[in-house]
Amino acid sequence: MTAEPERRDLVVVRILDAPIEQVWNAWCDPEQVRRWWGPHGFTCPVARMDVREGGTSLVCMRAPKEFMGGRDMYNTWSYERIVPMERLVYVLRFADEDGNTVAPAEQGLSPDLPTAMRHEIAFKALGRDRTEVTVTEHDWRVGPMMEMSRTGMEQCLDKMAALFAS
Repeated sequence: MTAEPERRDLVVVRILDAPIEQVWNAWCDPEQVRRWWGPHGFTCPVARMDVREGGTSLVCMRAPKEFMGGRDMYNTWSYERIVPMERLVYVLRFADEDGNTVAPAEQGLSPDLPTAMRHEIAFKALGRDRTEVTVTEHDWRVGPMMEMSRTGMEQCLDKMAALFAS
């Protein structure tokens, strides 16, 4: 009998030097999402945002040429709960360019990645000009793919922080 792999939530916390309204908008405005979505070296050529309960956004990460040949990797974010300036809850799914769900392996990624992952983004004002953002990716199988996701999210938040520094 094989033991089920350990599972846990992945949590990344970042304090950003911006008012909560600006940080909220960075998650909702397509122009801003295109500037930070994806780890270092990746770009975001597509961000079609439909940020409302029951809405679904389509975002694309384009890999650098030296990594996966510059492949485009799409995700949908299907929103379950939205509390403005406080919380976004959505399910991230790997998708094709039309927003149809696909297996991660179809995008050249590890089949160990889950096809769907519940995300919760919490926003907390720390005075007028600072905001704490907590990103929780629920129910990860502990292992290298979880750590890859942590690194990717940390790098996305680095890019977001740079938006507010300019």
